[in-house]
Amino acid sequence: MYEVKESSTNNMNVTGALSQCPVTFTLHKIGGRWKPLILYHLSSGPKRYSELKKCLPAITEKMLIQHLKELEQDSLVSRKAMPVIPPHVTYSLTEMGEGLKPVMDAMAKWGLQYNGAEQVC
Repeated sequence: MYEVKESSTNNMNVTGALSQCPVTFTLHKIGGRWKPLILYHLSSGPKRYSELKKCLPAITEKMLIQHLKELEQDSLVSRKAMPVIPPHVTYSLTEMGEGLKPVMDAMAKWGLQYNGAEQVC
C-alpha cells in the first residue's frame, strides 16, 4: 500500500464523502474488481484459501491475499487459522459481511436485468 498525506485536499474530500454518504461508504468497502466476487463466494459459507482461488482463477495470489486482508480489516471477513501442519486457514463472512448478502443479491438481480447476459458466477 502507499501512505496518504492526511492534510491533502483529496484525502479530506474522500474522508468527507465517506462520512457523509452511505452509498460512497459502502462502495469504498466492497468496490473494485475482486472484492464483490470474494464476498459473493463467501456468502455460500466458509471457504479455505485454495477454494477461493479455484473460484477466482484469474486473480493473482497477491491480489487475493491483499483483498482478503482489506476485507478482514474492514470487519467484513474473518480469518480462522488452525494450528496444524500444513496450515489450515478458513475465511468466512462476519456478521457485518452477512449483512451485505441482500445488497449483493439486489446488485446481481439488477445486473441480470440490465446486462442481458446469463448468470455465470
